[in-house]
Amino acid sequence: MADVKALAEQLVGLTVKEVQELADVLKSEYGIEPAAAAVVVSSEGPAAAAEEKTAFNVILKSAGASKLNVVKIVKDLTGLGLKEAKELVDGAPKELKAGVSKAEAEDLKAKLTEAGAEVEIQ
Repeated sequence: MADVKALAEQLVGLTVKEVQELADVLKSEYGIEPAAAAVVVSSEGPAAAAEEKTAFNVILKSAGASKLNVVKIVKDLTGLGLKEAKELVDGAPKELKAGVSKAEAEDLKAKLTEAGAEVEIQ
């Protein structure tokens, strides 16, 4: 297993030229056509291969000093009743919304922060 991990680390550290040379050797000596893997490694590298996050969770960390304002905003933003919104705020830290776009998450955070709440986006 250690040998496989060492090999993987070597492959990740290859330059574009080295990847091309590896592809040529694999094709000519072993008959393996590594075109797809070579293109991904050479053009993007390991950091660019990671997907950009598109869904975010908005977490209410605390209500802050003006709890009543935060409860009202949570009620409006979530569509909960007043009692449920108050329970949610009292139970902080709690997830307010899950799987929202980055723009919506930033908007929710801005509104709640303006009211005095502490909010986190994950």
